[in-house]
Formats: sequence, structure tokens, C-alpha cells
Amino acid sequence: MGTLASDFTIVSPNAPEAEYGRYPSRLTMQNARAKAKAIDDDNAVIIAADTVVFMQGRYYLKPKSARDAFEMLKTLSGRTHYVYTGVAIRCGGKTTTFYEKSTVKFKTVTDKEISDYIARDNPCDKAGGYGIQDNVVVQSYKGSYSNIMGFPLEKISEALRTMGVL
Repeated sequence: MGTLASDFTIVSPNAPEAEYGRYPSRLTMQNARAKAKAIDDDNAVIIAADTVVFMQGRYYLKPKSARDAFEMLKTLSGRTHYVYTGVAIRCGGKTTTFYEKSTVKFKTVTDKEISDYIARDNPCDKAGGYGIQDNVVVQSYKGSYSNIMGFPLEKISEALRTMGVL
């Protein structure tokens, strides 16, 4: 058993992504399963993930524009929300699916800080319009840091070990 870290390919599958559902955990796992299924390679280990930001019954997905990102970040400012990442791992004809949930508390940020952040850090490719790794808007968090980035490494490693891949 060795590491697979140096032997991988990143693919953006053409898979439909549901944007809303009653439970963020189910939604993200459903989307991750669809992504894993869309990759046609039965000889590979396929790891697919889907991340959403969720607060008070509302989903904050990837912003569609800078204006959308501004509104998201303004709404999240000073508040606590949840980050859910669903993961599907397909290997040898079997698929394992799970999710990780983390809690994030945002700093209270001004309109100028939000505008500067958007201009500098391209938030339109991140659920909720932010990246924890940018060290700008997150005050504190509970749970997995890598989950908040969109790829819960600890749980993925554990699942790969359980499946006998690692």
C-alpha cells in the first residue's frame, strides 16, 4: 500500500448538480454521487465532492457574479453558518458516500473590506463566496479546516483506508 498523491488527474465531470434540497447533507452527497458516476473509468479510484454553505435554511453556492458574491458576504458578515461537503468514492464497482459538516463564524466586515476582498481573491469559484485559506473573513471555525476548503481530507483518507485503497 503506497500513496496515490502523485498519481491523479483532476476532471470536471459533466454532471447535473441539484442546487436546493431540504437537507444539505443529502444534497451534497447526491451531487457528489452524480459527479462520481459521470466519470467513465471503472479501473480508477474516483473521488468526487460537492460543497455548500448553509445558514438558516438558505444555500450559498458559488456566486454567479461579483455583485452576487458581495451580497453573500454581506449576509454572512458577523454570523455563524455551516459548510457541508458531500463525498463519493467509487472503486471496484462500489461507491461509498458520506458528508462532513463544519461550523464557521464570520468576522464583521465592512462594505469596503468585502469589495477589496472580491477584487483581490476571486470568490466566484467558492461556495459562499469565500475561502478560509484567504485569512480575511473567517473569525473562527469548528470542525475540519480542509472540509471548509471543500475537500475533507481526514474523512476521505479514512474512507480510502477502509476501502483498502490506502
